[in-house]
Amino acid sequence: MIKISKYKYFFVMSDIVTMSFILIATSFIVDKILNIEVQNIRGNIGSILLTPILLVISLLIFSSNNLYKISLILVRSAHITAVIKSLFYIILITIPSTFVLFEIEVMKISIIILSFAVTYIFLSYLIRVELLSRIYSILKGKGFRRRVIIVGDGKPGKMLAAKLAFENPIGINIIGFIDEQKQIGEEIINGKRVLGKYNDIQNVIKEYDIEEILIANDTQDYEQLMKIIDYCEETRISVKITTDLFEIIPQKVYTEKYANIPIIDLSHSYNNWSSLTIKRIFDLIISILGILLLSPLLLIIMLLIKITSKGPVLISQIRIGKNGKQFKFYKFRSMFVQNTEDSERKEKMLKFMKEELPKGTSQKIISDSRVTKIGKILRKTSLDELPQLINVIKGDMSIVGPRPCLLYEFENYDVWQKRRLSVTPGCTGMWQVAGRSTVSFKDSIVLDLYYINNMSPWLDIQLIIKTIPVMIFGKGGV
Repeated sequence: MIKISKYKYFFVMSDIVTMSFILIATSFIVDKILNIEVQNIRGNIGSILLTPILLVISLLIFSSNNLYKISLILVRSAHITAVIKSLFYIILITIPSTFVLFEIEVMKISIIILSFAVTYIFLSYLIRVELLSRIYSILKGKGFRRRVIIVGDGKPGKMLAAKLAFENPIGINIIGFIDEQKQIGEEIINGKRVLGKYNDIQNVIKEYDIEEILIANDTQDYEQLMKIIDYCEETRISVKITTDLFEIIPQKVYTEKYANIPIIDLSHSYNNWSSLTIKRIFDLIISILGILLLSPLLLIIMLLIKITSKGPVLISQIRIGKNGKQFKFYKFRSMFVQNTEDSERKEKMLKFMKEELPKGTSQKIISDSRVTKIGKILRKTSLDELPQLINVIKGDMSIVGPRPCLLYEFENYDVWQKRRLSVTPGCTGMWQVAGRSTVSFKDSIVLDLYYINNMSPWLDIQLIIKTIPVMIFGKGGV
């Protein structure tokens, strides 16, 4: 279990108390002031269940909107924006459950929602934005001060240590450095010394009661960087990184900032048995419902493919899945049938993987002359990918995850790139939403690795929602 910073416990407990009070206040306003009678069709069970469920949903929404990241908490405008955004999602998710549990007229439920929203905004602003932020600022030098070690004494690490020595609003206490080249005890900057080498990380953490590891190595070698990350993740405490090699992530995803330097969280928080089981159940529900609801569209697509070109409606390819396992991958046919292997596409793809093609070249490298008229529309909107819902039901794929690769692509992966196969591949993922076919090959791998380290049911839901407009507007598709 990852060691969680003390301030997060403080904010979580405060949010539980605040949300409970908001629900009580809303109930009082509705019942005593507005005199609105609410008939509970499930007896008292509905009221008993609704409160803890709403609390859990609220905490998950707060977390997804970065309301437990200090760099956002201490910026008033960003904090208020995140609080209001969370309110929108809470209302959106809880309205259906309100109709199920209670017999309420539309007009009455609108008044109840308005009462909840006003109470929520007022109390959240007063307690979170004004009170808790100031309490943290007072306590950051005491109980909330995080004890951090920096791995690497390169330019990023020195710059961060120097900035935090003069300006440290987020309450970080840099204890020292871990470095493989320097001698133990050697001073790096501002009196901060080398405490050990990579093999000493476990002992240093115990001796100095370290709460967080920050990798700030200026190596330009992905493989070496992955080895450093492995050393750090074995400690089971929070691991974060700042490096130019991962610069694509701050461009596409909200990240924390330490002294205005983007910090990327690499801690394994959700990749365990329980979360993977929830993910599998979620995949089955979404894929089965998807096939049932989209069946008219699927039939239309199949008919259009059949009447516009010769060949099968569906095609299957051998793709590489979790841990290098091969499986049959299904798609709607979008190209004219060709008996020979597409050697031109293979050659271009390998050049793309090695970054030998011009910057901005699409990952979907195909010859336009091979694509059918209906195929162009299918590929632009990714509707040709819908049969992969069958792969999801079979367990070969997930709704969200890294894309499965072809065999020759897998054989040409660098060792560090094969890490993207440590989880079940998906129909959509980080790089498809972030930039789809315009993201470079290495950047797509980095985004997949970020997803693997931050997997959660809520992140999956967010990526699925963001995939819909990408499909509708064909952004980045070919």
